[in-house]
Amino acid sequence: MKKILLTGSLAMALLSCKNHQINQNISSNATIKSNLEDEQLMDKVQKEALKYFWDYAEPNSKLGRERYHEDNIYPDKDKHVITTGGSGFGLATILVGVERGFIPREEAVKRLSTIMDFLAKADRYKGAWSHWINGETGKTVPFGKKDNGGDLVETAFLTTGIIQVREFFKHGNAEEKALAKKCDELWKGIQWNWYTKGGEKVLYWHWSPEYQWQMNFPLQGYNECLITYILAASSPNYSIDADTYYKGWAKDGKILSDKEKYGLPLYIKHNGAEEYGGPLFWAHYSYIGLDPTNLSDKLVKNYFDLNKNQVLIDYKYCLENPKQWKGYGPNYWGLTASYSRNKDGGTGYNAHFPQNDHGVITPTAALSSFPYTPKESMDFLKFLYLQKPEFIGSAGPYDANSIHYNNWFTPRYLAIDQGTIAPMIENYRTGFLWKLFMNAPEIKQGLKKLSFKSDKYNIK
Repeated sequence: MKKILLTGSLAMALLSCKNHQINQNISSNATIKSNLEDEQLMDKVQKEALKYFWDYAEPNSKLGRERYHEDNIYPDKDKHVITTGGSGFGLATILVGVERGFIPREEAVKRLSTIMDFLAKADRYKGAWSHWINGETGKTVPFGKKDNGGDLVETAFLTTGIIQVREFFKHGNAEEKALAKKCDELWKGIQWNWYTKGGEKVLYWHWSPEYQWQMNFPLQGYNECLITYILAASSPNYSIDADTYYKGWAKDGKILSDKEKYGLPLYIKHNGAEEYGGPLFWAHYSYIGLDPTNLSDKLVKNYFDLNKNQVLIDYKYCLENPKQWKGYGPNYWGLTASYSRNKDGGTGYNAHFPQNDHGVITPTAALSSFPYTPKESMDFLKFLYLQKPEFIGSAGPYDANSIHYNNWFTPRYLAIDQGTIAPMIENYRTGFLWKLFMNAPEIKQGLKKLSFKSDKYNIK
């Protein structure tokens, strides 16, 4: 891969490592020169986001904590809890760090081997992992009373990262091949077809030995879960058929939409958000590995256009700014699920999107949309780093902020938000993670089974 060449003291600040940790100095700068090149700025934000999964990983498992709070205040005493899906994004982030020389390859192999060993011993449910896991013991931490078993969607996000790690290291030295083998075994042990609840033509999100199927959440209609069906169809041992995808996920074609907003077709009915589209993480989570570029199936002609339009609608909504929030504009936009500001000024959580807009902007929304809106995302990135350094902490941009509420921010991070930044920016820059995933043999076969087509990867 062609590397970005940096010069002078700035290059040293951005690329040097000390004690094999992410340089602490680069994120403590109160200001940054306004003439910083775009490539250098993307390096900077990628490197800082990597710190979440490298410097601040859960110490025993080395996986991504559900949350990292700079104020060290954890109301639920969950500092040791790791998140399955966010950790999958973390695996992709670590690969970006290796590819760009931010972290030593040998140390990454050691850490990733520790991670795979932990996952092999952690609680699993027909091969799937739970949403939350105790990083010290490997035991399930219930996400809710009845959500104490397998979480197929979180498992899918994790599996995307596992497959990418396998593909990256499978032709390497002995240690790297051993790591790839561990990844292969974990991926092939997931019983995706179990989650059809006895052969129904739809996948279910949850299963628990204690509560069985009581969560009763079929994966139907458009949201962040597309990758779950792709992986289930690609499984060499526990695969689903094409009918499960088209009858379940696509609802026999009822998933299609003829609506548009701001002159932009939506193409697909976004669950519960059919007017503007859903939170922007719906355009990110499945596409850490799945390359939407000219990707089609029987119903959608181009997944890239679908995602690009969702992001542009969000962007144009923020420009329109019907609620008149201070700050909203071409340099300050992006609504997605994240920490949020409660009415009393405290920190809560909310799934922000145009129909649920509370004046809170989430940096990952614009930053992880680089593949779709490079100019608009770069404008946001420059504004954040050049004019709002108070919104940036030790692991990159804090999870959420609001200019409207006197420059409110929360000094906290979530794995699922921080974890998509470096991978999606890298997919925009080089397509690195897309190439790893889309060229995996099983993924190609699974996509073909579901009648997906991509000239880019010779899938016909």
